[in-house]
Amino acid sequence: MRRITLCADDYGLSPGVSRGIRDLIARGRLNATSVMTAAPSFNQDEADALMRIAGKAAIGLHVTLTAPFRPLFPTFAPLRDGAFPKLPALLGLATARRLNRDTVYREVTAQLQAFARHFGRMPDYVDGHQHVQLFPQIRDAFLRAVIERAPNAWVRQCGRFSGQPRGLADRKALLLDVLSLRFRRKAQRLGVPFNPAFAGTYNFGAAGDFSRLFASFLDGLPDGGLVMCHPGFADDELKRVDPLTTQRECEFAFFAGDDFPRLLAERGFTLG
Repeated sequence: MRRITLCADDYGLSPGVSRGIRDLIARGRLNATSVMTAAPSFNQDEADALMRIAGKAAIGLHVTLTAPFRPLFPTFAPLRDGAFPKLPALLGLATARRLNRDTVYREVTAQLQAFARHFGRMPDYVDGHQHVQLFPQIRDAFLRAVIERAPNAWVRQCGRFSGQPRGLADRKALLLDVLSLRFRRKAQRLGVPFNPAFAGTYNFGAAGDFSRLFASFLDGLPDGGLVMCHPGFADDELKRVDPLTTQRECEFAFFAGDDFPRLLAERGFTLG
């Protein structure tokens, strides 16, 4: 049996998302979740509720640097209407090397410190909302903050393993492969551990049958691989801050149902 990490992103994004993730962890259907300490809906009650049912599930920090969310570090820049840049703008700034790495470092550090205040410890691992940890300049500040503030944590890389299918249709996965290559090299030089393989990207707007999608995520996934997911319940706060709404409920229904553990067993995988 190959052990995988099934990680639910966006804990704290909205009450409905957090409730759905806790439900699946309590059922033993997830073994990791990433917390958005910069989300307005995240608070001590949400942290306490997660700690009560987490058991052996890993709890990580989901570093957030894109709109509509606002920084925790008071002098972060650039901002637009008080919020982080939107994803395309942030990627453009990072690619053009127009970000201040010290400022990014301070923001990542502020989010790590917020995690420690709420959970009483540093996270088990650190990743990034919308994969921002992979971007040029950001990856340098991100890894520096992890090494200095959470030295026992591992980090998420988002590249596929050599044995995984690499079709040209999934442009997002191809971009993540490219960005992850340098991220892995830098993390390895610095001695920061990371997951050996990654899966879970798809077109949220045209998802189709999620059970088939999830089965494809397992193709070629090695022992220790990580699958990203986004289960939850759509509520007013989620609709206000994020476009991915009803698809989260489709993911929740699959993971809560009988087909999910059956599929894992048939394909020779276990959550571990």
